[in-house]
Amino acid sequence: MGGFAIGYTGGDYDRACERRLDDAWIAAEIAAARCRIVPVWRDRNLVSGWPDAAPRAAFLNSDAARALLADPANGAILLGVDTGGAVFALDVSGRDEAEAAFGLGAYAEIRGLSALLPPAEAALLATARGLCHWHRTHRFCGACGHPTESREVGHSRLCTDPACARQHYPRLDPAVIMLVESVDAAGRPVCLLAHNARFPGNVFSTLAGFVEIGETLEQAVRREVMEEVGCAVAEVSYRASQPWPFPSSIMLGFRATAAFAPLKPDAVEVSDARWFTAADLDAAAEWEEEGAALRLPRRDSIARFLIEGWRAERARP
Repeated sequence: MGGFAIGYTGGDYDRACERRLDDAWIAAEIAAARCRIVPVWRDRNLVSGWPDAAPRAAFLNSDAARALLADPANGAILLGVDTGGAVFALDVSGRDEAEAAFGLGAYAEIRGLSALLPPAEAALLATARGLCHWHRTHRFCGACGHPTESREVGHSRLCTDPACARQHYPRLDPAVIMLVESVDAAGRPVCLLAHNARFPGNVFSTLAGFVEIGETLEQAVRREVMEEVGCAVAEVSYRASQPWPFPSSIMLGFRATAAFAPLKPDAVEVSDARWFTAADLDAAAEWEEEGAALRLPRRDSIARFLIEGWRAERARP
């Protein structure tokens, strides 16, 4: 797709599932000088360099940080292992922000910086954010209400009531996201983009929505497009996926075809929807360029990947 990368997919590391119950190995990795810790403070990640230079992920590995990680009360999360050894996540939201930075940088919202980070670092930071959020919002058992405790180095939680003892695992909310294409009355290829009511001014993106119980992904594509803009979709083909831990989704990207017809935004989620030519997209501005007549979604999103793929195909001789 024109070499356009999908954000948060650069995580080339071993998740080390077989090590999650190996207490001796975990303890040794936490004690090792090579141990790296990805801290998360209130859904923000620690970065160094920014804004004076390109941001980089800031990893903790001091004796003090490893001592925090080793304390069972702090809930260490094993992200995985790469050539440099084990990498853990640690939620430091209960600490003062400056103290939690250990003098290594500042906490920032990753979505605004992900396109500037090395892909592997962006993937690690996003994964750490998503897992820390899950732990913070699942401290009590959904079945009986008793407290839960972290298990498997942060990859499950166990209800502390012996009568329940339910094991809870991080859940993903699958969502479909689709670029719908057609041919207008003048014979020009066009794609459907919409302005969500939550978007900043003049940002247009692909349609998307959560998959409902009992429906296939393709059915979800057709339903969402019809619900949001009143457009009947014909062919549906899978393109790519993207982890989206904001807080806990997996985005499943599709291309769909439809007959060219007037669009009918639902005026609830979608306030405007239009057919755009490749030339229209060529003139579009970035998400950050406020005041532009047409702005595209952020470059870290699979929405942008789908748009750029379609635009690249239209540019071919």
